[in-house]
Amino acid sequence: MIKLKIFLLFLLIGLPHSSFSQFGITHEVGVIAGRIEFRSDYGQKDNTKTNLSNQGFGIAVVDYLNFSYTDNVNDYFKEHFKVRNELSYSTTNLKHYGEWVEGNGIFATKLKGMRGSTQLINLGMQLEYNFIHIHDFENTIGGWAPYIGLGPQISYYTATATSTLGEMSDPNVTSIKYLRPSDGRPHGYSNESKAVFSGTLNIGTRYKLTKMSDLILDMRAQYFGSDWVDGLNPNKDLSPENKGNDWLTFVGLGYIYYFEY
Repeated sequence: MIKLKIFLLFLLIGLPHSSFSQFGITHEVGVIAGRIEFRSDYGQKDNTKTNLSNQGFGIAVVDYLNFSYTDNVNDYFKEHFKVRNELSYSTTNLKHYGEWVEGNGIFATKLKGMRGSTQLINLGMQLEYNFIHIHDFENTIGGWAPYIGLGPQISYYTATATSTLGEMSDPNVTSIKYLRPSDGRPHGYSNESKAVFSGTLNIGTRYKLTKMSDLILDMRAQYFGSDWVDGLNPNKDLSPENKGNDWLTFVGLGYIYYFEY
């Protein structure tokens, strides 16, 4: 399944440029890399140490469809909107942080021993709104172009949950909170690989480096349609504090190159 998704994206990027230029569409291709903050069932909610420590790395290959190539009538849509296609990968290691792991009690010791990781492959698109007239930005070396984007993605995750104390299924190793059946799984943890839909909201800005290239600062919030992406999902009826699905934030820097026809 993953190979098919990757093939389809690169097929889109690799379509003959002449076929797009007939419709006044050009390509901008780039790479964006940066840090992930994963918001999950690991750690205390809204805890600074949790948010700053449960971080990972992400990288994305992006392909923009620019409609303003043959726009000679100042069409609003063509001069402010682009379609962004994206293939991205991220990996994050997870631990418990916050007040519940403080001290040397049995519950805290079990939490401190828990380890998690998740790897994500995302494939999707966004409709991106540029606040600055696209042609004006393209003709201004040293100019800035802030934007906002929204769109769906298909995310394939591989999650693992382990403990430094021993087997996770052992009640002497893992708190009962994570051993109860949850959401069709035998426990509140799971080592699994599955596909899930997610939604993304991006804000950022470009900096016009040369006529044919930009630097980009990209910030994203990505919300998943599942609470298993991190490998943990305690029974919500018994643990209502874990009622939200997993999500992440991403901050990255990148380089965009324009194809000219």
